Order: sequence, then structure tokens, then C-alpha cells
Amino acid sequence: MRLWQWLNAVQQGQRGYLMPWSPVFFGLGVALYFALPVEPGRVAYGAAGAAALLVAMLGRWRRETLGPLATAAMLVALGLCVAGLRSGQVAGPVLGFRYYGPIEGRIAAVDRSASDRLRLTLDRVVLADTDPARVPRRVRVSLHGDQRYLTPVPGARIALTGHLSPPEGPGEPGGFDFQRHAWFLSIGAVGYTRSPALLLEPRPEGVLPLLHLRMRLSRAIQNRIEGEPGAFAAAVMTGDRSGISTETLDTLRRTNIAHLLAISGLHMGLLTGFVFLCLRAGLALIPPLALRIPTKKIAAVGALAAGAFYLAVAGGNVATERAFIQVAVMFVAVLLDRRAVTLRSVAIAALIVLAHRPESLLGPGFQMSFAATTGLVAVFNGVSRLEWLRRWPGWARWLTGLVLSSAVAGLATAPFSAAHFNMLAAYGLAANLLTVPVMGSLVIPAAVVAMLLWPLGLDWIAFRVMEAGLAWILAVAERVAAMDGAVRTIVMPPAQVLPLLSLGALLVILWRGRGRWTGLAPAALALVLWAGGDRPAVLVSSSGRLVGAMTAEGRVLSRARGDGFVAGLWLENDGDMVDQADAAARAGWHVDGAGQVMQLGALTLWHGVGRRAAEDLDRACEDHDWVITPEEGAQGGLPPDLAPDPAPGAVRAEAVAPAGCILVGPDVLSASGALALTPFEGGLRVVSARQLQGQRPWVPVRR
Repeated sequence: MRLWQWLNAVQQGQRGYLMPWSPVFFGLGVALYFALPVEPGRVAYGAAGAAALLVAMLGRWRRETLGPLATAAMLVALGLCVAGLRSGQVAGPVLGFRYYGPIEGRIAAVDRSASDRLRLTLDRVVLADTDPARVPRRVRVSLHGDQRYLTPVPGARIALTGHLSPPEGPGEPGGFDFQRHAWFLSIGAVGYTRSPALLLEPRPEGVLPLLHLRMRLSRAIQNRIEGEPGAFAAAVMTGDRSGISTETLDTLRRTNIAHLLAISGLHMGLLTGFVFLCLRAGLALIPPLALRIPTKKIAAVGALAAGAFYLAVAGGNVATERAFIQVAVMFVAVLLDRRAVTLRSVAIAALIVLAHRPESLLGPGFQMSFAATTGLVAVFNGVSRLEWLRRWPGWARWLTGLVLSSAVAGLATAPFSAAHFNMLAAYGLAANLLTVPVMGSLVIPAAVVAMLLWPLGLDWIAFRVMEAGLAWILAVAERVAAMDGAVRTIVMPPAQVLPLLSLGALLVILWRGRGRWTGLAPAALALVLWAGGDRPAVLVSSSGRLVGAMTAEGRVLSRARGDGFVAGLWLENDGDMVDQADAAARAGWHVDGAGQVMQLGALTLWHGVGRRAAEDLDRACEDHDWVITPEEGAQGGLPPDLAPDPAPGAVRAEAVAPAGCILVGPDVLSASGALALTPFEGGLRVVSARQLQGQRPWVPVRR
């Protein structure tokens, strides 16, 4: 009884401040959906919905005592159901085999791959000798070879001869799940072509008009501003990043100013804020209007319309949608005579984003965007109450605000950036202080003016100003990235770290009273777990063509070439900046017949690739404990106590390897995905990527 009275007293003390917790509990429901080892069925969704309704009714019965708790439980159930509904909405066929042959489709998007190749997303796909019911809704193809005769125009139909395969699973157990990412983009196959792509049909009139306008505008901008500044300008104004080189992207990331490239809350806020300021100032110069009409609300409507146009031209991607929702909530608050910048407005924006795209909760964009926004609103709401600060001169307040905003945004996003990208920019704050003011005071206003002057043929004036600002930003990025110690690598954190950090930060920011400081406990625990987290001793790629073992020198790879993308992921997650060739040159592997062998405590692990390795399997199995190979002739498998558990809900298998050879071939890896092996009392503990993924719609059925 006393516990119940204490809980009631606590929640009564938070009355009036509970609304910002709404997206937190809704997000918990979304996170619960993605954490489940199996897909909930209709019965589970029905039970969740009924429970939410029952709890809501119970909360109305005892509103004062049970209301907040009932609302929290209802939001969790709603988050779970909305995430499941979204998964069903995007469901589509996933290619179940490797395909080589003719590919025909309509260009739906144009961007660049990690290898700096032009990449097309195609819809309305046709594959030769393939049942239309099994053809994915969308495929993504990287263009290699000579493609000089193809000008990618959204809406045009093209044909090419290429390779397609199902989206790959995580590069390591617990790593980034590209299969899930592709599922929510309705991409059922990825691949490449080395032959020229052919234009079958130009874009028909009226097909994908906004996307076509976006690409035309991008090309026009790059014709007016040459080189990397032009590609930067096109990315800022239209969201088309296909002209940005991989080298420039890497430089911007190393200096923590890559957010200037993406159309995010910063750009949307600067654009709409500039339009709002110009409209309100212009109307204020006309006394008859300023005295008779609500100029502030008219300016808010104009700024909102400008933001909507920006969203449409920029392609409506997740980051731009999120940014528009945030500024839309702010300007709607202005129209309703409410405070525009509050934690409530941030919470409403987060709820809308999660309800629209619940999968965004797992992405760095959502996490970093709302971490920065929440931190900035909380800090500046506190700073605004400081009377002594108001007595400072205007230039001093502006400079303080600039430094404080950059520092708060950097600190708020740093843990998420480090966890997702495995790096920290040591001079990121300095780079932001040198570039963000230029973006806000020069680049974005010049972009708006250029669009206004375009019909008059005078846009070149604004573009020259914009080019100077972007050239400065790129020069700062190059200079800072070249400094010694500009980047510090970070080891991939355990899965519990980010949730604990988020919980701690939310308690400190949202809770009222001295109890907020209890949030420091989960945050400190998260940092301890991060600092003490161990990386897997041995990693095996899903193809079986690469094995990496951790040594005192770092992870040593079995091959200097092959599975390069996976090798890069492993080394990145290790916090290791070397490339694959250098990692393969480290001591650890020793040649043994047609393969290589590694000593793991009392066990030996042999890895072989190629025809000679297939012929050497019998001998390797006699001499070594574990044998790993991608060759089709290897008909082996894990023992029952090591094999992936097919039972629903199984997410982990641990066992000690028995005596004798354990042969891991393509049949095992096709069912398990990537493997992580850890020495354990004379054996190896096994964790597979497929087990951690669970039995979900985006995970291929195990053979």
C-alpha cells in the first residue's frame, strides 16, 4: 500500500510535465516490436489492442491515480501495433536466389554507392523467366563500367544485364541489419551491372513530376556552380547527393559537419526562419497592413508553405520529412498563439514521425536529430531565465548562443554518432563554429534569393555568393580533417548502451525535481558497459570467404582481398583504422596446405578458399578442430549442440565444441549468416547473425 501511495505521489508531482514522455513510451512499443524474436500474429496484435483499450478505460475510471500509468501502457501497446502495421504495409517479395540476366525497370531514385558508383533504384521491375509474383517491388543496382550514354532521368524505363541477389544480412551478429533496412524501403534485391544500361522509354509526361523537377533543378544548379561546391549546392537545395564524391563525404564526416550536407532540421529551420523573418519584416514596413492584420501568423503560413515546397523538391526522404514535421509543429504553435519552441512541440513532432515511420527509431538520423533538438530546447529554456545574460550586448549574446548551440548539439549527438559511425571528430566543435554561421547567414539566404531571381535571369548573383560560402565550408573541412588526431576511432558498443544512455538523458531533461539526477545512474552504467565491452574473438562472414581473429595487435584477417565491405565493417566496429590489406598482413594466420590456420587456445581453426582448398578438406579436417570454407563441396555442419536452434524465440546458441572436426560450409552459413566465435573452456561459443535477427518478415527462411 505504501508503495502504491509513493507511486501516486510521484506521478502527481509530475502533473503538467507528462506530455513530453508520450513519444518515449510510444517508442518503447516500437522498440519492443523490433526486439521480438518472432513476428507477432493477429492474435498478439488483437490482444495488444484489447489491452490498450482496457487500460484506457481503467485510466478513466481512476483518472487521478491510474490515468498517467494507463496512458503510458496504452502508448506502448499502440507503438507495438503501429510498427507491425507499417511492416505489413511495406511488405513485398524478396528475391530468393542469385539472378543474372536482363533487368528492366523504371528509375525511381538516383544516388551513389559506397564505392562511389552511380546507383539506381528501379520499380515496376521485370526479370526474365521469373514469376511476376516473385519479382521485388524495387531493386537497387550500381552502375559499373562505361555508362557515358545513359543520363538517369527519374520516370524513364531502362534495360540492363546485371547481377541481383537478396539483401545481405548483418556483417556480424548484432551488427547493422541491411535486410531490415531494405525491407522498409521495399527493396527486395540489390546488385550491379558492368554492361551499358539502355534507355527504353523516356519519362512520360506527368510521371514522377516532383522527382523529375528535383533532378532538373539539381543539374541546373551544377551547371551554374562547378565542381564540388556545385554538387554541395545541389544537395543542399534539392537533396540530390549523386554528384558528391566519396572523398568529400568522408572529409565532412571526419570533421563532424556532414549534417550540413543532408537536408535536416538545420536546413529546414534556416530556410523557414529566413522566409518568416523576411515576410514579417516586409509586412511591418507597411503600416496599414501591420496595424490591421496578424503579420506574425501570415509570416508563419508563408514559412510553412516554403518548407512544404522544400520538402516536395527535396524528394520527401525520411530526414527531410522529419525536419518538416518539426518546423511545421513550431509554426502551427505560432498560429495557435502558443510558444513555438518547447519540449511539448518536440514531443509532438517525435510522435508524428514515429507514427508515420516507426522504423526510423532505429536509425542514426532520428536519434541524432531529436537528441540535438531536445538538448537545445532544454538548455536554451534554462538559459532564457538568466537575468544577467539579458544585460549583455547583442553581439555577445549572439556569440554565446552560437558557441552554446554548437556545443550542446555536439555533446547530445556525440554518443549516437560514435555508436553508429565508430568515430569522434576531435575538432568537430571548431569546424562547426567556422561553418554553421556561414551556412545560416550566407548559403541558405543566398539559395532562397537565387530561387526568387531565377525567373528574372539574375540568379547568378546569388549563386556566386552561395558558391563562396560553400567553398569556405569545404576548405575548412579539408583543413580540419588533415590535422593530426582529427578523428578518434570508437569501438562498437554493446546493444544495451544506447538505450541506457537515452534513458538517463531523458530522466535528467524531462523529470521535474531532484529525482532527475537519478538519470545519471543508467548513463554511468552505459559508459561502463561501453568501456568494458569485448569484441568477438573470431568473426566469419556469411559467404565464408573471410575470417577475422582478434589478436593483441588487432583483428587479423585471413585474406587481403574479398568481402571487402564486410572487412571494412569489422575493422570499423573494432575501432581500427587500418584497411583490409594491412589487417591481413598482421601476424596470426599461418599457411597450412591450401588454406590458413589460426590457433585459438587449445583449438585450431583452418580456413580455405578455392578449388585447391576444396580438395584439401579431408586432410584439414583430420588435422584441425574447426574447418571453414565457402566451397560447395563441403558437406558438413555444426553439431546439434552448436547448430542454430530452429525453435521460435531462440536468439542465441552457446556450447563447447566437441572433439573432432567441425566443418562449416556454405550450407551452414546460408542458414546461420555471419558467425561470432569466442573461446570458452577449451571450446568455442557460437552466436549466429540469424539467431539474433529472429524469425521476422525481412529474414530469409532458413533452409
